[in-house]
Amino acid sequence: MNIQTNLRSGKWYFSSLLMVLSIGVLLLLLNGKTTCFITLNNYHVYWLDVFFINYTFIGDGLFAIMCIIVYYFHLKQKQQGIAMLISFIVIATIVQVAKNLFNSPRPKLFFNPGQYTHFIEGVSIANHASFPSGHTACAFAIATVMVLMANNKTTQLALLTAALLVGYSRIYLGQHFLLDVIVGAVIGTASGIIGFYIAINMKPVKIFNQRKNRKEDEQIAGTAIT
Repeated sequence: MNIQTNLRSGKWYFSSLLMVLSIGVLLLLLNGKTTCFITLNNYHVYWLDVFFINYTFIGDGLFAIMCIIVYYFHLKQKQQGIAMLISFIVIATIVQVAKNLFNSPRPKLFFNPGQYTHFIEGVSIANHASFPSGHTACAFAIATVMVLMANNKTTQLALLTAALLVGYSRIYLGQHFLLDVIVGAVIGTASGIIGFYIAINMKPVKIFNQRKNRKEDEQIAGTAIT
């Protein structure tokens, strides 16, 4: 399996993602992270609060582990399961290093009292380690691995929308700035590609080959006896 072929087959996902990220970067350059955050958070209603409080779980590490287990053991799509696992490890490493290195203030600590008031009651909001968004990275890694096995345009755009909504949920819930989400999306996408590339080029573990050969030898021996 050729990774270039898979990347080309995911053209709708990657080209649309590039366009969205480019728009996001342009907005940041023109307006700055404070204005972008407040503008993107200008509309809050109860049903959206409830939706995003629950939806953001898709970017949680526990959800990623669930996906890995389902793909590897239940769906028997071992390459995708391994790709997700590798991506998750890459993300966890990069994101945690970056968070500890930059230790950027989250919106609740960044804004002066009264400057932004739409923090949702009941949502636990951290004060530090804002950059980059780990939830966004996780969501895009899972989506990217799925996309690399999906030729269907509708499926690709649906997965992109799902991942983008996770990214927006982090801003809506007051957990991250737009820059955190953009970088998280880039890290997640790159990790997904790396994980998929490693997974499709992995050679079977020797112990499994030895067991398979032993089983074949036993079958041959049994046939010879009968």
